[in-house]
Amino acid sequence: MTKPLTDYKALTFDCYGTMIDWESGIWDAMQPLILSGGRDDITRSLGLEVYARIESAQELATPDMLYPEVLSHVHQSLAEHFGIEDSAELSRAFAASVPHWPAFPDSADALRLLKKHFKLVILSNVNRDGFAASNRKLGVDFDAIYTAQDVGSYKPDPANFDYLLEHIKSDLDIDPDQILHTAQSLFHDHVPATTAGLARAWIDRQDLAHSDSWGATAVVDKRPEVDFRFTSLREMAQALA
Repeated sequence: MTKPLTDYKALTFDCYGTMIDWESGIWDAMQPLILSGGRDDITRSLGLEVYARIESAQELATPDMLYPEVLSHVHQSLAEHFGIEDSAELSRAFAASVPHWPAFPDSADALRLLKKHFKLVILSNVNRDGFAASNRKLGVDFDAIYTAQDVGSYKPDPANFDYLLEHIKSDLDIDPDQILHTAQSLFHDHVPATTAGLARAWIDRQDLAHSDSWGATAVVDKRPEVDFRFTSLREMAQALA
């Protein structure tokens, strides 16, 4: 039986797709490559779909690679996939794009409301410097921040959730049954969080409950059940009332 929201002590968050609009950020960062190749046939939907496949494969192949390097390799693979000549300058700009990815309009206000009720913890697939740049857009101080750089692997690797559970206990004295993992990505977060035995809140910004538009997130064969579903962080914060 699902507990009320207020029974949890900590919200553990994915950031990109949940708080930061990474799809708009990625799509914007792809534009110089698309322009250089004269490819007016590459739509946002197609570009993000190809990105999702390439990024997840790259992270699996190079789990200890820092995220800017991952993005650089992804950019090279995108260029190859679409038959466009890559350049070092374009690749470097794409790799450095994370600080420019925008926050969703509701994120900062919602996080300030949620912080009044919960410890807020980040479990992110970027590096420390990348998240620090995004954090400046989010308006709160998180109680703990764990990144792929800390863990040495990328979600959905179970090691990331093992690291989360070990460190949130030692750092904040929070047990697994006090955690509500809150994320947009079924692939990166909800599937492994289910395996880890965590309660889950789905921030379904893509409205996947009513569509099949996966955007920049890899597709999962079977959608996991969740304890809560909200279409935004604002809706989640309002649910506390």
